[in-house]
Amino acid sequence: MTRVQLTRTGILRMALGGGAADPLLPAEGGGGRRAPFLLRALRIAAVVCLYWFISIAMVFLNKYLLDSPSLRLDAPLFVTFFQCALTAALCLGLSLGAACGPPCPGLPALRLDPKVSRSVLPLSAIFIGMVTSNNLCLKHVGVAFYNVGRSLTTVFNVLLSYLLLKQTTSVYALLACGVIIGGFWLGIDQEGAEGTLSWTGIFFGISASLCVSLNAIYTKKVLPVVDGSIWRLTFYNNVNACVLFFPLMMLLGEFRTLYHFDKLGSPSFWGMMTLGGVFGFAIGYVTGLQIKFTSPLTHNVSGTAKACAQTVLAVIYFEETKSFLWWASNLMVLGGSFAYTWVKGLEMRKVQEDPNVKSSERNETGV
Repeated sequence: MTRVQLTRTGILRMALGGGAADPLLPAEGGGGRRAPFLLRALRIAAVVCLYWFISIAMVFLNKYLLDSPSLRLDAPLFVTFFQCALTAALCLGLSLGAACGPPCPGLPALRLDPKVSRSVLPLSAIFIGMVTSNNLCLKHVGVAFYNVGRSLTTVFNVLLSYLLLKQTTSVYALLACGVIIGGFWLGIDQEGAEGTLSWTGIFFGISASLCVSLNAIYTKKVLPVVDGSIWRLTFYNNVNACVLFFPLMMLLGEFRTLYHFDKLGSPSFWGMMTLGGVFGFAIGYVTGLQIKFTSPLTHNVSGTAKACAQTVLAVIYFEETKSFLWWASNLMVLGGSFAYTWVKGLEMRKVQEDPNVKSSERNETGV
């Protein structure tokens, strides 16, 4: 699907979409009676609205931190580093809180093991590429074009699944990918016609799409190193990222930029930075909530609709005027993403309902 909601959440989404329960999410069912329809509908609506709010607010907030004329902070790696550090701190804080309170087997105690950290390091390098490319894409393109700029995630999913996992894709799914690619190129053409095209932003958008796909594949391989705990993996990934960001920031001269930054002592600046980090962490939680109260397919549909709303809000907020073909490119990307999600959902349902399909084949279809 075309939304990578920024960034660190791909790992959390992958775990919460199936498998072990998330300790922070409310327990389902049990022996009690099922909630009335109206109550369940209101709960689902509240969760979807919360997901939309946090996801859209996070993109606008990151755009402000990365490319605001009033802020004038040219240090994208520092912004990403701070958010990774805050995510690691929040994971550790939740772990300590669980240790002091009632037992919570799904939220294990966190401690830094150098051996595990080294084993997670290759994935952390991909993770750094993912979060950095996402933020650099957002820095160089407008919020309205951001969704199209990173729209090739689905295409890379199909390509890498074939190259690395030897999984084939149906003709209908490939046609949906073709629509996405067509919308991507049409969007580039229209951005160029309006004089707002940034090839740097396009490069980082493509890089982000590739890294998101690689991150999903290698996360599954690395999970056994952390005993299958998504919280441990999130913690180690962000700790490793903080360490690796230091030489990168030094190489690109961001420490010098921060030294001359006139708002470095401003409480409002640090408040915005902290809020951005909290939103970056929270998006994984609300993604899990949405999947839990609906389904993975409904979550993907909701993400597509959210991307559409985000684009419209960005055009209105920044008072932009877009051509018919520009809107057509967005509709092609969103429509292709929706079609791909729908096709894969039908294929997975067919596989699950077929008693002759082996369990290994079912897992491959669901990747």
